[in-house]
Amino acid sequence: MEFKHKPVMLQECIQGLKIKKDGIYVDGTLGGAGHSKEILKNLSKKGLLIGIDKDEEALQAAKNNLKEYTNVKYIHGNHDDIKKILRKIEIEQVDGILLDLGVSSYQLDERNRGFSYLGENELDMRMDKTQTLTAKEVINKYSEKDLANIIFEYGEEKFSKRIARNICDFRKQTTINTTKQLVEIIEKSVPRNKKEGHPAKRTFQAIRIEVNNEIKPLYNTIRDCINCLKQQGRLCVITFHSLEDRAVKKAFIEAKGKCTCPPDLPYCVCGFKSEGEIITKKPIIPTTKEQEENSRAKSAKLRIFEKN
Repeated sequence: MEFKHKPVMLQECIQGLKIKKDGIYVDGTLGGAGHSKEILKNLSKKGLLIGIDKDEEALQAAKNNLKEYTNVKYIHGNHDDIKKILRKIEIEQVDGILLDLGVSSYQLDERNRGFSYLGENELDMRMDKTQTLTAKEVINKYSEKDLANIIFEYGEEKFSKRIARNICDFRKQTTINTTKQLVEIIEKSVPRNKKEGHPAKRTFQAIRIEVNNEIKPLYNTIRDCINCLKQQGRLCVITFHSLEDRAVKKAFIEAKGKCTCPPDLPYCVCGFKSEGEIITKKPIIPTTKEQEENSRAKSAKLRIFEKN
């Protein structure tokens, strides 16, 4: 299957990065390289793009998409390890970093990866096929309480307890192996509501987030990314989930810092030192036109930070 992924808020990201033509930039979620291709168009041959992705199929697709460019380093890895990755390739700091979080259109559409609640496929959901934890293990091994918590927290699903209970009742009889089996359990647990879309949508999102550990390391990842920027370097982060956005916002606020001295003191004595400025006081959201043309852009938010 062809790796198709329409980059969200493409021009907003390019403008947000304030690209220097001879600079070094990191796309920490390379995917099909939609954003990366635009970054490279703004770089000279002296500039460098480092593309990181934990999905080997995405990396191969990116290599095909960017075959005309020679100033790209491809890394099979996780953006959570950005400090180690840069150290390994002997780069201390970079001019800009882009993180486009969440799952790609290709992964959602490629049914045999188990991300989609349509059809019947193996319960997998791994972005990195070399990791051991799969959706099948989460569904069949996690306790009812843990399943309910994950589905509620990551999926914002109000019927999470009922879904978790029915999963556990079903697996007493037989192992849950396929997406179709899971969907049927969810459909019996959740009242149909056309306005909210497919009843399995939120649960599948929650299981995917758990399998790929998308939320827990994010705050530290953002702080590490800021630490890896040169002076006036910029970090652009696109989120698609309220928990992601919250973690990014918190990391940005704490990196900016705040003087704790009494307001009547003539100068600062608390030792406050800011790491940079939050460029987006409120997150940038896609235009109405983009949301109409790309339904997966509807929940997207872009936040930008500039290093001091």
